[in-house]
Amino acid sequence: MVAIHLRAETKPLEARAALTPTTAKALLDAGFKVYVEESEQSFFNSAEYEKVGAEIVPFESWKTAPADRIILGLKELPENETFPLVHEHIQFAHCYKQQAGWKDVLRRFPEGKGTLYDLEFLEDDNGRRVAAFGYYAGFAGAAIGVLDWAFKQTHSDAENLPGVSPYTSEQALVEEVASKLKVAVEKNNGQYPSCLVIGALGRCGSGALDLFRKVGIPEELLQKWDMAETAKGGPFKEIANSDIFINCIYLSKPIPPFINFDLLNQKDRKLRSIVDVSADTTNPHNPIPVYTVATVFNEPTVPVDTTVGPKLSVCSIDHLPSLLPREASEFYSRDLLPYLLQLPQRDTAPVWTRAKKLFEHHVAKL
Repeated sequence: MVAIHLRAETKPLEARAALTPTTAKALLDAGFKVYVEESEQSFFNSAEYEKVGAEIVPFESWKTAPADRIILGLKELPENETFPLVHEHIQFAHCYKQQAGWKDVLRRFPEGKGTLYDLEFLEDDNGRRVAAFGYYAGFAGAAIGVLDWAFKQTHSDAENLPGVSPYTSEQALVEEVASKLKVAVEKNNGQYPSCLVIGALGRCGSGALDLFRKVGIPEELLQKWDMAETAKGGPFKEIANSDIFINCIYLSKPIPPFINFDLLNQKDRKLRSIVDVSADTTNPHNPIPVYTVATVFNEPTVPVDTTVGPKLSVCSIDHLPSLLPREASEFYSRDLLPYLLQLPQRDTAPVWTRAKKLFEHHVAKL
C-alpha cells in the first residue's frame, strides 16, 4: 500500500494544497493511505480531509514519518533547514535551472538518500507538463496588474500597491478588480489600459486574457503575443507602448530580453505595470532584466528605477495562484491525480521514471 503524506505549506501566505479533499478521496478509494498535516494557512481545513477518510497528523510530522511515506507538497522547503532528506518528495524545488542556492537545495536529497520528483518537470510523452497552475497564475497575475495600474490612477507615486490576500472565490476577485478598474478609468478620462500578453496561447496567457475580459477591458486593447510575434527577438517597443505587460512564457533557454532600460527611459513610454508571472527573478537569463527583487503578497510590487516617464512597477510573485487557493488547488490536483494513481508503479511509469532520471542528472552536477 502506497502512503502519501501531505505536508503543510510553510511559505508565507501559501494557501494552496497539492491534494484537496476531493482528490484525497479518490486516492483513498483506490487503496492508498493518505496522511494530511494540520495547517493554519491552508484554505482547506482538516475536517474536510478527515470527512473523506484521510488521517490527520501534526504539523511538520513528515520530518519524523516512516521513510516509506511519499511526502507531497507544493512549494520549496524553508531555506534555513539543512538536514538530509530521507523520503521521496513530490514538490516544486526550483533548483533545476541553477537558481540561486540550487546546490544547497538539491544536495539534501542525496545526503539522506531521498528522491525529488519535481512537479515542474513531470511531463508526458510529448514533453508537456502533466499538471500546471498556469491558468490561475495568469489570471491572478493579470488581476494584480490591473489593480496596480488602477492604483496609480488614484494615488500618488510615493505609494505602492498595498498588500493583497487570498480571495474566497474567482467571482469575488473579479468583482473587486472590476470595481477598482471602473473608478480608475473614470479618473483616466474614460480610457481603459492597453494590455500586452506574451505567451498568449498557453495556459497562463489564456488565464490572463480571461481576467482582462471579465473585468471589462475591451478586446481591442488586448495584444496577444506568442512565438510568432517574438521570433524576431527583443527588446520590443510595443511593450513600452502598452500600459500593462504580462509575461507568461516558460523560459527553457536563453533569449534576448523583452524589455530593457533603453526603452523604459524614453519620454513617450506608457508602460506602468509589469507582471512577470514566470518570476524567474534569479535566473541569469531572465527576459525582463529590469528588476532583481521577488515580490510577495504583502508587498506585491516593486518600483523600477527609471529616469523619465511615469512610475513603473513590477510584480514577481512566484505563487500567484494562491490568490485563488480553492479553484487553483482543485484545478491542479485534478490534473495531477491520474499520475498520483500511478505511484505504485513509479519504477516503471514513464512520467515518474523520467522525473527520477532528471533528478539523478542534476545530482550528478553537484
